[in-house]
Amino acid sequence: MLLVIEQGNTNTKFAVHDGKEWRAQWRTATYASRTADENAVWLDQLCRFSGLSFEQLNACIISSVVPQSLFHLRNFARRYLNTEPVVVGENAELGIEVRIERPTDAGSDRLIDAIGAFIEYGGPLIVVDSGTATTFDIVAKDGAFEGGIISPGINLSMEALHNAAARLPRIAIMRPEKVIGANTVGAMQSGLFWGYISLIDGLCARIEDEYGEKMTVVATGGVASLFEGASESIHHYDQDVPLRGLLEVYRRTVAAK
Repeated sequence: MLLVIEQGNTNTKFAVHDGKEWRAQWRTATYASRTADENAVWLDQLCRFSGLSFEQLNACIISSVVPQSLFHLRNFARRYLNTEPVVVGENAELGIEVRIERPTDAGSDRLIDAIGAFIEYGGPLIVVDSGTATTFDIVAKDGAFEGGIISPGINLSMEALHNAAARLPRIAIMRPEKVIGANTVGAMQSGLFWGYISLIDGLCARIEDEYGEKMTVVATGGVASLFEGASESIHHYDQDVPLRGLLEVYRRTVAAK
């Protein structure tokens, strides 16, 4: 079975695929200093809860945007799964063209999003990933990655607002009943929620205008579901985009050997 590790700046997702279907998925907070042994203890218990064991895991693929923790994740795969992991950005076969000025600058998370969305929806695409950052990734008709946009994530914006303004509280991010807030919390919620809806819809419209054709918009990421029913530009909400992309990259890497 394949262990898929998709690590972002805020959360890390572990998932197990048996060759036919996903058997289990777990999410933990990302800590760059978490050692191989600590990862093993945590994951061993969750595997047991799902009726799995380390002995069944004989392959691993890793995508990480946190360089400090990649050392620990690689050691975990070597020590506890007895396998050399496929690592996006190192020994993985992506199978797509990266059409930006410096292809090595493209983050592994954005590339696997492009692959995972393209194999499900075709192209051209805009993949909106709402996490620590909100990214807009452009995927061509042939599946090539063509760059995009990086903006602060909604949670990051909320924390910045709270930390920089002494009298503004930390709030829960939710869809307010009205756009015009009648109190401080309502005003902040509206600014964050509807501000991000306007960001998504506005940038998607500008991307389409510049690209010169209609594009399918796919939303993924930790807080994407918050925008469902509010955005006018998003066609599909799909939380499995990164895992689907990593599974496809693993298959392409094995096939290329």
